[in-house]
Amino acid sequence: MPVSRTLLPGSPDTLSRIILGVWRLSGDPDRTRPEAVIRLVETALQEGITTIDHADIYGNYTVEEIFGRALGRQSSLRQRLELVTKCGIRLVSENRPEHRLKTYDTSKDHIVNSVDTSLRNLHTDYLDVLLLHRPDPLMNADEVAGACGQLKEAGKVKHFGVSNFTTHQFALLQSRLDFPLVTNQIEFSVVHLPPLYDGTLDQCQQLRVPPMAWSPLAGGKLFTNTDEPSTRVGLALQEVGAALGGASVEQVAVAWIMKHPAGVMPVLGTGQPERLQEAAKAADLQLTRDQWFSILKASAGQDVP
Repeated sequence: MPVSRTLLPGSPDTLSRIILGVWRLSGDPDRTRPEAVIRLVETALQEGITTIDHADIYGNYTVEEIFGRALGRQSSLRQRLELVTKCGIRLVSENRPEHRLKTYDTSKDHIVNSVDTSLRNLHTDYLDVLLLHRPDPLMNADEVAGACGQLKEAGKVKHFGVSNFTTHQFALLQSRLDFPLVTNQIEFSVVHLPPLYDGTLDQCQQLRVPPMAWSPLAGGKLFTNTDEPSTRVGLALQEVGAALGGASVEQVAVAWIMKHPAGVMPVLGTGQPERLQEAAKAADLQLTRDQWFSILKASAGQDVP
């Protein structure tokens, strides 16, 4: 069954409920070839996963270009995809020799120039969603709003969102915009629970803004870490998976995230088509309330208060 879709606030546009994150495309020559990227994207499309998550800094500023070469090879794919990218982090890199220090930069010039660079690298003339990658202590909300308005009016970006913002930071930026922010991409997984309690997911649900979840599998920690909490959660995931007909730990972990009523969209960071196909099956799993809470208990190490 194809992955369902999520409606963006204030718009008829949608994103796929599960998102493909491509930050791992760099480094491995077998994954960076255009034909390998095209195969990964076509596998995602077969599963109903149409939204691709980028950031300008991924792969030391190389991943957008790697992906763009594939789109240039098969341009018909662009109309079947929603491209998301991020800006606002300046890394010290041989690919950005003008950067002398790692900083955050949400100035108007940086945002506009970053978008122009991403458009060139991705071989496209518009982005579906642009996210501010990290909260900037020097963020001028009026200046950011000016950049967003300029990019939207020019047709270069359709929608805007944020990543890793607190509820207050989200509210500040939204107060300066005359269109809704469409997402907050946050860290959330069965072993990273703060969004459940710090108001982030509450705000998303209140505003009907579907959040994205990066590192939904805790960066692989569920499969490689042998500490007590990870072992405890792994056993709980296995138990629920068995009750659901043999679902994998990975599938149950993703389904656990997706059960939250805020409409969380997990960003799956695999570069392997086969793993993507398996993980996409999580969208069909329906955890009971008891199953969901059993996993929460295993992660927290105790019953709910």
